[in-house]
Amino acid sequence: MATSPPHPSYPVGPTDGAPFTGSGTAGASRHAHWWHRAWVRYGALSTLLAISGLVILALVREETGTEGFLVGLGLAVLPVPLLIAAFRWLDRVEPGPWRNLLFCFAWGACAAALIAIVANSFATRWIATATADPSSADTLGATVIAPVVEESAKAAAVLLVFLFRRRDFTGIVDGVVIAGVTATGFAFTENILYLGTAFGTDQLTGGSGIASVTAATFFVRIIMSPFAHPLFTVLTGIGFGIAALSAARRPLRRVAFPIGGLLLAMGMHAMWNGSSAFGEYGFFAVYAAFMVPIFGLLTWLVIWTRQRELKTVRAELPAYAVAGWLTPAEPYALGSMRARRIARQYARRHAGRAAAREVARYEAYATSLAFLRHRARRGSPGADFAVRERELLGELWRRREMARPALDRAARVTAPPVPVTVPPWPVYGVYGYGTQPAPYPAYNPYRS
Repeated sequence: MATSPPHPSYPVGPTDGAPFTGSGTAGASRHAHWWHRAWVRYGALSTLLAISGLVILALVREETGTEGFLVGLGLAVLPVPLLIAAFRWLDRVEPGPWRNLLFCFAWGACAAALIAIVANSFATRWIATATADPSSADTLGATVIAPVVEESAKAAAVLLVFLFRRRDFTGIVDGVVIAGVTATGFAFTENILYLGTAFGTDQLTGGSGIASVTAATFFVRIIMSPFAHPLFTVLTGIGFGIAALSAARRPLRRVAFPIGGLLLAMGMHAMWNGSSAFGEYGFFAVYAAFMVPIFGLLTWLVIWTRQRELKTVRAELPAYAVAGWLTPAEPYALGSMRARRIARQYARRHAGRAAAREVARYEAYATSLAFLRHRARRGSPGADFAVRERELLGELWRRREMARPALDRAARVTAPPVPVTVPPWPVYGVYGYGTQPAPYPAYNPYRS
């Protein structure tokens, strides 16, 4: 095993002859304006989300009352862990950092929900005043205003991650996960409002049990359609994911797909909100004819995309194995979810949880390296390709002692069996020819 890192298989250093600093932006950051510093941006964003959260908390509590708020909160939180776990499972090939998911959930639950409540209320009151018809204003607000406002507010989080966390946004699966987690946060706050209001209605009318408004609201929003908001916004995420895969020389495509995905999300949201206008069974008709099939289609698309990502890993990493950065068995092991899991289990069993986490990080860095090389070969490497490639190779090299034995073991366990053909000529020590069973084993001087 080499004790010093090999050179890349092709030049990856800075093109201007400047010494490599590790991040590529250290020199520039020293002279950046104060508003370009990372802690300033993080502080401003955290403050914005915190203020939005406090305001939305006050608004929802005022609408539902303290008791209704607590009931709504207890019921609305039930689907959240399941949805987050589902999106995290989809993102297993190249898992993004938790800080991105935390930001997306907070944006959906706080900022997007606040924008939606304020804008929807204002627009509905304006329409009711202009038309002198409150019932029509409510219908128009639910089917036209709400889808546009809510999907735009949720899409803002996807856009922010796409622009400022570009390294973590590499394809369709990333778009689906980021959009889905944002919508999960939005639905969480909205469900608190709806369930808390329903509980307040039951308190006034004396409703209880299965026949109560709270039970009906819980069945429709938590049991039947917990994936509704994520399903709408995932269409926007797919648009941004396709844009992330597009080459920089195609700016029209990089703009058209996100806008198209947003328009589809708005249209599907409008159809869902307007299903009650289709008659007594309109909700169930839209649910069965559109929501369930589209949910199944998008699930298949994401799983198929994930399989393509694994093929990309197997196709791109052998170049680094030839250059000496990886062992020959690693590209195969890193391109199999089963082999990855076996490698982590092997590391945990022989060296503890810390070793398993290091192997998981090694797998994530190797996957990012494969996607980086794939984008470069497709013509969209990015301005920081050389620096990013060297960073990823350095992370792999530092973890090689821990990860390589586990991945080699996983490759041996999951390797497909090699078919052995019996020669048609006689072999010394074997009775018979061809595939006839031998009454005693052949002589093998190397067998222990």
